[in-house]
Amino acid sequence: MRNVPYREAVGSAGYADKGTRPDISFATSTVAQFLDNPGSAHWEAVKTIYRYLLGTKDWSLVYGGKTEDLQGFVNADGASQEHRRAISGYVFMLDGGAVSWTSKKQELITLSTTEAEYVAATHAAKEAMWLKELFGEIFGHTINKPITIFGNNKSAITLAHNGQYHSRTKHIDIRYHFIRYIIENGSIKLIYCPTDDQTADTLTKALPSTKAKHFATAMGLCKV
Repeated sequence: MRNVPYREAVGSAGYADKGTRPDISFATSTVAQFLDNPGSAHWEAVKTIYRYLLGTKDWSLVYGGKTEDLQGFVNADGASQEHRRAISGYVFMLDGGAVSWTSKKQELITLSTTEAEYVAATHAAKEAMWLKELFGEIFGHTINKPITIFGNNKSAITLAHNGQYHSRTKHIDIRYHFIRYIIENGSIKLIYCPTDDQTADTLTKALPSTKAKHFATAMGLCKV
């Protein structure tokens, strides 16, 4: 079994993921980890992605269904995979549609769910700051209001706001505390939302079909 066709198949799915299909982001990032030595199980996973895309080929990202300011959702899945690294996922929405999203393996091995969620929130916060600058240039005015980011881990949210868990998390690299600074200066708000409303959940793990389609709709994907 040659690796080149596998690489091309994953690359094509990744192109769709990065452009207009955030709902396949977790799946494509997972199969992309096996580009050098794919097996039959990995090929079947790629085929499943294409079957899903075929069944939803009339889905598109639609904007304007809601009038909402820029807001984000962030989540992390614990070290449940063989590489023992958590998966970070975030999505930013504007007027009912996703404008930025990612699903990727964290660069470090975290020691708790709180730490994994905290690291994911920091990455989402950096993306929020970049989007704030970008939209300021595009629309010709600065976004003065804090950007709201929704997370579903109360301990990570508490840590980001006041650091009361410092004794348990003092090993965390200082760069991940960047989120505290931009919360303090009013650039973002990190607030809690229940897991059932956590749109970024679909970017961190495989979900049942009903939930996956629910969150795809929440990201602005619908039949046109």
